[in-house]
Amino acid sequence: MPAIFNALPGIEVPVSAIKHSLTNMWDDTAAQGGAAPASDDAKATQVNFVMHLGFNTTAEDAVAQFQTAVAFSRRYPCRVVVLCPMSADTAAVEVRAKIYGECHLGKSKGDTRCCEFVMLNYSFGARSFIEDQVSICLSTDLPLYYWAHRFVSSARINQFKYLLSRSKRVLIDSALVPADALTFPWPRPEAVRDLAYARLLPVRQALGQFLSAYEPARLVDGLSGVTLSHNAAVTAEATVLLGWIKTRLEVCGAKTGQVPTATEACEDCPSFDLKFNYGNAHHFHWNGDLAHGRAHFDADFGTGRTLLPTAVSLLTPEAALGEAMFF
Repeated sequence: MPAIFNALPGIEVPVSAIKHSLTNMWDDTAAQGGAAPASDDAKATQVNFVMHLGFNTTAEDAVAQFQTAVAFSRRYPCRVVVLCPMSADTAAVEVRAKIYGECHLGKSKGDTRCCEFVMLNYSFGARSFIEDQVSICLSTDLPLYYWAHRFVSSARINQFKYLLSRSKRVLIDSALVPADALTFPWPRPEAVRDLAYARLLPVRQALGQFLSAYEPARLVDGLSGVTLSHNAAVTAEATVLLGWIKTRLEVCGAKTGQVPTATEACEDCPSFDLKFNYGNAHHFHWNGDLAHGRAHFDADFGTGRTLLPTAVSLLTPEAALGEAMFF
C-alpha cells in the first residue's frame, strides 16, 4: 500500500537510522524556531501505540486515522508506530520508513508535550521481520497498545504474535473488521476491546442513569423481550448495545438466555429506537438521534409515567481510543 504510506505526513528516512533521524528531526525543528521537546521527559512518556492499517484502508482513511492518533497523543503523550503493509504479495523483503513529530502545550504554559510517529511500509516478504523492527522503534519499559484497523482476515492478523501477546490492549472495531473478529481465538482474548463498544459510552451512561432510578425487579417484571431498531450507519453499535442491555437486564434478575432480543434495521428511524416489551402495564421506550444530538425517554414501571428529553452522542474517535485502552 505505497499510496497509504505516501499519503501520511512525515520525512522518509533509512530504516537503519530511525532513532538517529528522530533526534535530528527535533534538533532541526528547534534550530528553525519550531516547537521541540526540551528534554526526553516531554516525549513518549506514557504509552507505546502501534496502529496497523489493514488492506481495506484507503489513503483518505489512513490520513483520518493518523489524525485520530495525533489527537489521542495530545492527551496521552506516546510513541506511535504505524504499520502499512504493501498490497502486492511479493516475496521480496522491503521496508520503508517515515518519521513525524509535533509538540503542543499541556495544561500550563510550561507543560509541553511531544509525540513521535514512525511509519513502516513493509512487503509480505518482510512480514516475519517487521515485529522485530517494531520492537526496536518502541520506547522501553512502557505499556504497549495495538490497534488493528480494517484488516481483511482474522487468521492473517493473528500471525502477529508479538503484538497480540505483548499488548496490554488489542483494539478492533466491529464495524470495520471481519464478522468473526470478536469470537476469534486470539492469543489473549481478555485483552481485546471493541471500539464500537467504547464509542457507546455516553449512550450506555444515559440509559444506565435513567434506569437506575427504578428497582431492578421492576425492570424485569413481566419482561417478554427487547427490540432495538436502528439505521444502517450504526449497525455494529446497535448489535453491541443490545448485547450490553441484555447483560444488564440479566443482572437485574431476568433469566439468562430467556429474554428474546432483536435488532431491526430501518431506513426512516432515528439512530436508535429501543423498546422493552412487557406482558403487563409496564412500558419503556427510548430513541436517540445522533444526527441531531437528541434523545427521548418514555417509561412507566408502575410508579407513574416519565417523559424526559435528553442529549445523545458517541465518543469522538480519540476519546474512544482512550476509553478502550484504559477502562
